[in-house]
Amino acid sequence: MTETVEKLRLELSQLSTQERAELAYFLIHSLDEEVDNDINLAWDVELTRRLEGISSGIISGEQSDKVFTDLRKKYS
Repeated sequence: MTETVEKLRLELSQLSTQERAELAYFLIHSLDEEVDNDINLAWDVELTRRLEGISSGIISGEQSDKVFTDLRKKYS
């Protein structure tokens, strides 16, 4: 890493958790230089399909606490 990056890391480590989260959000989103409307449309279609499946009872889900417990067991 460059000297500038090292200095920034040191200074940024002094920020609150909330401030670091806001900065991380900004930095991550600053990497998206252009929006791919085809991908956004595809996600909209998929989310609509899933919502309709859940609403109609065709698709059922699991409680989030069970899903996260299973994931923790699997990856811990």
